[in-house]
Formats: sequence, C-alpha cells, structure tokens
Amino acid sequence: MLFALALLGIAVLGALLWCTVTVARIRDIPAWRRALPLTLFLLSLAASLLRAVDIPAVANAVAFPLNLAAIILSVREIRARRSRSATPGSAG
Repeated sequence: MLFALALLGIAVLGALLWCTVTVARIRDIPAWRRALPLTLFLLSLAASLLRAVDIPAVANAVAFPLNLAAIILSVREIRARRSRSATPGSAG
C-alpha cells in the first residue's frame, strides 16, 4: 500500500512539473499567467519543506491545495491554447 501511494505521489509530481513547464513555455499569454503555476508549485514546495523543521500543520494545510491549484491553472491554460490554435484562421 505504501508503495502504491509513493507511485501516486511521483505521478502527481511528474504531471505537475510537466504542466508548469508547458505553461511557462507558452509565449502568447502574459508573463504573469505563465509564471503563476510555477510560483504556486514553488510555494507548495516551500510549504512541504516546513515538515523538515517540525511544522507539519502548515505544510498539511497549504501544500496540497497549492499543488492542486497549480495543476488546475496549468491544464486550463494548456486547453485554452489548444482551443485557440485549433480554431480556423488563427495564427500559430
């Protein structure tokens, strides 16, 4: 069971990294929208590191929602870009 949970965590981390890097490489959106998912991911990473200094309550309350928000924003931006590029007559 612990092994399956570790695999799930690694899969979520990989998906999060892929999504944030993909959004950071989109050039037709404003810079703040490109940086927002990566910023949320780094904030969640910093919150997770609070466990190392014996502050797990903050890490448990903040890290997962920030990761979830980063994934949702990234997927939204990726889908919006795909729909913009799929419309006929669009440049790019």
